[in-house]
Amino acid sequence: MKKLIIITSLISGLTGLSSCDVLNEVAKQQGIKIPNNIPTNIPLSNEEVIKGLKNALNVGIDSSVFSLSKVNGYLGNELVKLALPPEAQPVINNISKIPGGQKLLNDAILAINKAAEDAAPQAKTIFVNAITNMSIQDGFNILKGQPNAATTFLKNGTYTQLTNAFAPKIKTSLSKPLIMGYSAEKAYQTLIDGYNLASLNGMLFPVVKQNSLATYTTQKALDGLFLKLEQEEKLIRQDPMHQVTDILKRVFGTK
Repeated sequence: MKKLIIITSLISGLTGLSSCDVLNEVAKQQGIKIPNNIPTNIPLSNEEVIKGLKNALNVGIDSSVFSLSKVNGYLGNELVKLALPPEAQPVINNISKIPGGQKLLNDAILAINKAAEDAAPQAKTIFVNAITNMSIQDGFNILKGQPNAATTFLKNGTYTQLTNAFAPKIKTSLSKPLIMGYSAEKAYQTLIDGYNLASLNGMLFPVVKQNSLATYTTQKALDGLFLKLEQEEKLIRQDPMHQVTDILKRVFGTK
């Protein structure tokens, strides 16, 4: 019954109906008899909304950053796994024509995903700072917004900072030996050079001129981060099992 009351409070806040009207309708549909002495007017306060949303963002951030920064956090998740840049597609199409090409390809893919993994922990402090000063208006916009409204709020407020934080970390990671003495940059450059050589400098198929990975990897690492955060946000909004604190149940509980 307590949970039913909480549900109706949230619904009434969003629809303009009274808590009593909503509670009675829900109870009627579910065949529940409500005693006359049960209080029904329990609206969400502004403080509860903001506390709940900040709590939700912190839970989503912790889960997202942790999962992406662990070993194979990007590589092992098909949702966010980094592939090679689009300009490398001709290389992939002709990989069998490059001596040792498949291994070079695998090494390059592994290396860029490791670089993204190395950079992921940089996000947490930036995200936490962004939600510290969330306004009441921001909070209600998120609560009433799309299923990814909180993620959009964070992306709009942090993308430039995250890019500046990720870029040097990724550049360093791409330059250090990761696989058999190869750095990501070296593995990719060797792959592209091997492809261009096999093409007889463009006589058999077009050469690939761009063989740098830093900017591309930074962008894709952030794309994966926000995709993962969006996924976590939807789970918190929709799945009671992911509403792991009382305030999350209070604000987002809908069952």
